[in-house]
Amino acid sequence: MRVEPFSIDVEDRILSDLRARIRNTRWPDEPPAGAWEQGTDPDYLRALLSYWADGFDWRAQERRLNELDHFRAELDGVKVHFVHERARPGGGTPLVLTHGWPSTFVEMLPLVPLLTDPSGHGIDGPAFDVVIPSLPGYGFSERPARTGVTTRYTAGLWHGLMRGLGYERYGAHGTDFGAGVTTLMALDDPGPLIGLHLSNLDNAPYTGPGSRPLSEAEGAYLAQVGEWDEWERGYSAIQSTKPQTVGYALNDSPAGLAAWILEKWRSWSDSGGDLDARFSRDLLLTTVTLYWVTETIASSMRDYYDNRRAGLYTLGRDDFVDVPTAVAVFDNQFVPEGTPPREWAERLYDVRRWTEMPSGGHFAAAEEPELLARDIAAFFAASGS
Repeated sequence: MRVEPFSIDVEDRILSDLRARIRNTRWPDEPPAGAWEQGTDPDYLRALLSYWADGFDWRAQERRLNELDHFRAELDGVKVHFVHERARPGGGTPLVLTHGWPSTFVEMLPLVPLLTDPSGHGIDGPAFDVVIPSLPGYGFSERPARTGVTTRYTAGLWHGLMRGLGYERYGAHGTDFGAGVTTLMALDDPGPLIGLHLSNLDNAPYTGPGSRPLSEAEGAYLAQVGEWDEWERGYSAIQSTKPQTVGYALNDSPAGLAAWILEKWRSWSDSGGDLDARFSRDLLLTTVTLYWVTETIASSMRDYYDNRRAGLYTLGRDDFVDVPTAVAVFDNQFVPEGTPPREWAERLYDVRRWTEMPSGGHFAAAEEPELLARDIAAFFAASGS
């Protein structure tokens, strides 16, 4: 595997064009409903864009990101970006951390000091060699110019990446699409895996003929998910059917891109409806800026198209993950999607650890990094890694 050091260095002309586009935003009329009821609140977005154009210091964020060790590796003919930080005491347990949508590798970065130097942060457990790849078509990772780039495909890439880095045995953690990638790593090639750690569930288990009846808790959970789908899954219907159509607009308008992404960060996080109370604007704008400067919003949305057509959201009757699995349940979302009961996860996974977190939502690594890092460390300590 060919690995090259990588440094983030966005051209000045791209940043100048971004600021000009922000200042020239053509705003729609005001919605007749209350703030956020029909989508991203215009008052919030105006204030955010004003800061993005005239206060946000991308170069400072770039310097901060470049303090980490970035690389790109060629896998299956495409270049995959990843951060690779080794355990401070040496001899770390290898662990690949995978983000989801609409996120980037930046979401996982608060975990780096906690996992590479746990004792220095009062955390009991092993130190880790942390590998944080960008999903294909996100940020600085290329995406193959074809369909079928699914979580199953990415799972194979990640095994190749970890083996290429010299790791024979390793753990995996994931959230959102990253949870799907992590699950498929275990289903398709379980041998190298020490254990799986998930901060949410991306794949539904088989519940058709021959499966055990739903428990009362499972039925209540699926009813809540159905209600959430009715009001919140419009974005997914678009991205899994016509991602290219909306991609034109989001790739051309910074205001549109920020509105599309940050409405999800508000709804899916433990924000109480107030993004500024949960996240710094610099974190949010670093995430949105990465999508903008790499022009990857359209390619990232193709995950929905490819996974839907491959039938990977619900797995088959014989699919079961034998690799020991931990689930940290961060279900404190502003718009509740439902709390999965343990028996739901046990249809698909060999669940060894189940932790219901008191706070934190969909973006757990950015919201509650210490809670998440402690749970990861405790799980892998118990597994003997």
